[in-house]
Amino acid sequence: MNANHPPVIDRRHFLRGLGVALALPAFESLNVGFAATAPKADPRRLICIGNHLGFWPGGFFPTAGGPDYAMSKTLAPLQAHRRDFTVFSHLDHGAKGGHGGVHSFLTGVKKEESAGFAEKNISVDQVAAEHVGSATRYPSITAGLGEGTDMCWNRGGVRIPPVNNPARLFEALFVEANARAKATERERLSHRASVLDALRESAKQLGGNLDAADRGKLDQYLTSVRDVERRLKMSEVWLGRPKPKSPIAPVRDEERMQIEVIPLFLDLLTLALQTDSTRVATFEVPLQFHTNDLEVGNYHGLSHHSKQEGLLTQLQVVETYLMTQFAHLFGKLKEAGLMDSTLVVIGSGMGNASNHSNRDLPVLLAGGGLRHQGHLVCPAEERKRVQLSNLWLSTLHWFGAERERFGRSTGTFSPMKIA
Repeated sequence: MNANHPPVIDRRHFLRGLGVALALPAFESLNVGFAATAPKADPRRLICIGNHLGFWPGGFFPTAGGPDYAMSKTLAPLQAHRRDFTVFSHLDHGAKGGHGGVHSFLTGVKKEESAGFAEKNISVDQVAAEHVGSATRYPSITAGLGEGTDMCWNRGGVRIPPVNNPARLFEALFVEANARAKATERERLSHRASVLDALRESAKQLGGNLDAADRGKLDQYLTSVRDVERRLKMSEVWLGRPKPKSPIAPVRDEERMQIEVIPLFLDLLTLALQTDSTRVATFEVPLQFHTNDLEVGNYHGLSHHSKQEGLLTQLQVVETYLMTQFAHLFGKLKEAGLMDSTLVVIGSGMGNASNHSNRDLPVLLAGGGLRHQGHLVCPAEERKRVQLSNLWLSTLHWFGAERERFGRSTGTFSPMKIA
């Protein structure tokens, strides 16, 4: 490709593509960063866990507020850690759409409404990942079962799918590529750099023929190009750095039940934080979670229980299993000495799956060295309600990512000191 004669791009075709985010397809879920930050002696970390179908409100929310509330049936497996987390009532984004609104859990903004927001529907984990940048090999790791629950989104409005094979995640964290594979990867990165050079030159040629509105779109596009260029450079830097030695036996690529996969993933994410391979991690439990592994009915079917005792009993088996895994995660973080420097978000964009409500979401915040409040009951009255995006904004401040707004925030989270 001759850099002196960049290819001519049709104006309408070019602008039609401006909304498509440029991203590295190789291990997209192990997002390579682009904004270098200075390493810290005790860096802060973030884990976000989303369950598509949420939790039955009648079993999840305690009946009383404050630090001395009686532990609810669903939260019971977390009893040993009760002073390390806060449960919030009456928080949401005001979203509608049932299953179609779940993906706004960490964004505050539904995909179809994102055009009116400067950062579109970027999720809180990806803002944190941008803040980490190149300080770690992977600014974020997105993991989950199956296809996940559409929880993580970049600032281009593009969904980041989860790594759904624990063996693949283990390899990314601990297994060195051979010399041939590294050479192939360097060649791929070099080729992509050449393509980006051509795109930038073509965009500059086009710029003089655009009106003000289209120039704004072009500026956004060029910013995306520059971001990808930084990612490419950091990919090459990390390619030459050795990975940490694994403290556990290799995770083999073999068939496992999903109830075996979840604790394995949570252990691997803990190791990823412990080895500083990343400081931002997410895990997604999808609508299609194989609850038959627990010898109960179909998960989606159970969520439409209509308060039938038999279905609620089976659903409680599923939710107790999940909370037991989260208690295991808390224990592992404490063993690694990471609990006070790690903020763990657990929740869903589904408030009540039985009637497809996206209001009053189940939200739990753990760790982070915070003075936890037990069960924090936020205002339920419509005109006094607090946006969940306010909590995400304060979470980002705690993480060190200073900003004025996030999603639909109206300010920082006032009911509790987070940052």
